[in-house]
Amino acid sequence: MRGFVIYQLSNLKISCLISRRGVKLRCMEALFVLFFGLVIGSFLNVVICRLGHKKSFIAGRSACPKCHKKIVWYDNIPLLSYLILQGRCRQCGKSISWQYPSVELATAIIFLCLFLNFGLSAQFFVALIFSSFLLVIFVYDLKHYLILDQVIIPAAVIAFLANIFLGFSIWSLIIAALVGAGFFALQFIVSSGQWVGDGDIRLGALMGLMLGWPLLLVALFLAYLIGAIFGLILIALNKKKMSSQIPFGPFLSGATFLTFIYGQDLLNWYFHLIYF
Repeated sequence: MRGFVIYQLSNLKISCLISRRGVKLRCMEALFVLFFGLVIGSFLNVVICRLGHKKSFIAGRSACPKCHKKIVWYDNIPLLSYLILQGRCRQCGKSISWQYPSVELATAIIFLCLFLNFGLSAQFFVALIFSSFLLVIFVYDLKHYLILDQVIIPAAVIAFLANIFLGFSIWSLIIAALVGAGFFALQFIVSSGQWVGDGDIRLGALMGLMLGWPLLLVALFLAYLIGAIFGLILIALNKKKMSSQIPFGPFLSGATFLTFIYGQDLLNWYFHLIYF
């Protein structure tokens, strides 16, 4: 009996050690993902700023948009440099746009959320790529009210090939892309371009290629729900009027990201609500 108790205690001790090592490893992976997200966020800032200017995203050092002087490496550390410099350029002393730390921090948080949901799986890495494209679309449309084909077209090709690799049905992706594009194309035609822009049509197709059928429907529902709530808040605060234009790309991009994580659960909940 005594030997049996000792044996069980030994097994318990070993299990605890393994569990602690597993937790420690998980934390280290999470920290690495956060750091990686900050670095990628810094790169996405470069992409957003150079889009439409026919500048390379890779070649050439970053420069202050105010004084145009090159930024040294120790002033270009994601998030940390912004905090140390208190949001100002070291050379000219002018303020640095909130976009830079916001995009870096948002990318890190998004990457961490995906890691916590998918682990270091193939789906995780695919979702990282998709989310990076969506974040560029989100910020660029928010700033310029424009969704560029330079982003949509490569994102669509990558989304189609990546999801085929993950085992998605080709028809699921094609149907979702056609429904997404058709949904916005119909609104564009009926309203003569007043309700949505032509960029929303292509973004609808991209959403379909990223999510497949029927998760596209979840993303569209979330986008309109969040957009309506946000619009009503702005109107209530007298920031916008009913006739004011609000870029819809950020809501579509954000809803697509939320659907990556919660889409299937929301769909299951909806079906359970209907049939039970």
